[in-house]
Amino acid sequence: MKNDPQFDLPIARLSLKTHHFAFELGRAFFEQFDPKGEFIADGNLHADVTLHKTERLITIDSHITGTVRLTCDRSLDEYDQPLDIDNQLLVRYGDEPKELDDDVLQVTPDTLTLNIAQHLYDYIGLALPMKKLHPRFQNEADDDPDSETKLIFSTRPADEKPDDDEPIDPRWAALKNLN
Repeated sequence: MKNDPQFDLPIARLSLKTHHFAFELGRAFFEQFDPKGEFIADGNLHADVTLHKTERLITIDSHITGTVRLTCDRSLDEYDQPLDIDNQLLVRYGDEPKELDDDVLQVTPDTLTLNIAQHLYDYIGLALPMKKLHPRFQNEADDDPDSETKLIFSTRPADEKPDDDEPIDPRWAALKNLN
């Protein structure tokens, strides 16, 4: 991914107070990270970024709202997944630029700008559901016993009842007496 200057925060020129930025995240934004659209096909998101700068620390609060275009795992249909994300990034000054933690960065005092595009993309990626289901499948109850898609794990046929007269291995029989 190339650094898009649109997402540069001019931290060196900012005064010691709170600043607000707004970014629109669409198809061009996602193509920078995933040109083939395999992870996120498209999106229509708005990011409100609040930067609070002090002498030793910069706190960047991000609020991202909107929808992303995903592919359903079950039907392979595309659908819009709504997102509402809040994250915080801490930036402190140090001797060398490095990532100290997932949400803590260290930059040198002479750093002019901080590009937050990768962080916004990561926040969106982490907010996506593990199981991507089209809304028509999300209303199906997983505990519905009549559901045709419910998975049941069993070693005997469903219509066969357990036979209590069947001899049990003595090693397992000893475990039944434990309470």
